[in-house]
Amino acid sequence: MSASSMKAIKNRIRSISATMQITKAMELVAASKMRSAAERIERCRPYFNILRETIDDIAKDNKDFSSVFTRETEGRVCRVVIAGDRGLAGGYNHNLFRSLDAREDDIIFPIGKKAVEHFGGADIYTADYARAEDIRISDCRRIGGMLAEGYKNGDFSRLTLSYTAFVNALKNEVKTVSVLPIRQEDTKSGMKNTAYSLIIYEPDAETAFEKIIPHYISGMIYGAVSETVASETAARRNAMESATNNASEMIDSLSLEYNRARQTNITQELTEIIAGREK
Repeated sequence: MSASSMKAIKNRIRSISATMQITKAMELVAASKMRSAAERIERCRPYFNILRETIDDIAKDNKDFSSVFTRETEGRVCRVVIAGDRGLAGGYNHNLFRSLDAREDDIIFPIGKKAVEHFGGADIYTADYARAEDIRISDCRRIGGMLAEGYKNGDFSRLTLSYTAFVNALKNEVKTVSVLPIRQEDTKSGMKNTAYSLIIYEPDAETAFEKIIPHYISGMIYGAVSETVASETAARRNAMESATNNASEMIDSLSLEYNRARQTNITQELTEIIAGREK
């Protein structure tokens, strides 16, 4: 192998080493963010669970009211789609978009930069929430109030939520859940304690139910955003770990090739020196 070829291999090793340092740093940053995001999930789950149980109990134990949020009507579907903010996360965002069964007349409420970009030509409810990582509970309250009002006004007749659930550091799961209308037949069996099942709501159960719905929507969205951020950082950590490992393997292979070529050149030079002395 010529000296120029050996130099090219050495430059390539140097370039891959620099890239590997970047991917390793990104892997460590993603791992740190993933831990924080997982803690955020654990903090928000009790809030959502209590809201869901309250709605279930009101709907189950008060069959004499008819809320707009429980009525089945025909009309457009509003899809809240929560995707990632950046790339370099393998097939994370692609898997979410591929799972959606959206129609042309659907209204899209995108959260996250990749969701806003993907649905650029669709009927967008609002594009004000283009960074999922920056979404806070106050933002979710505004979104919950906005969507509850839109449902009451008849802007759409069904509300769904699509996101990527965080299972563990190595696994995530794409989910699409129905948010509205609340189906009373799907609720739980009501409060087990008879004393709690006799609660009287003021001014009435229907009003209490409808006051809770915006908080319920915001709780679901906040939980889904938390799951999405954790899933995205986990996917990015895994992608960067894989890239780092691949870079390390490439460096090992190129180093072996370089050392073989160097050894061959040294052997050839020694052979020529010995041959020259023998003459």
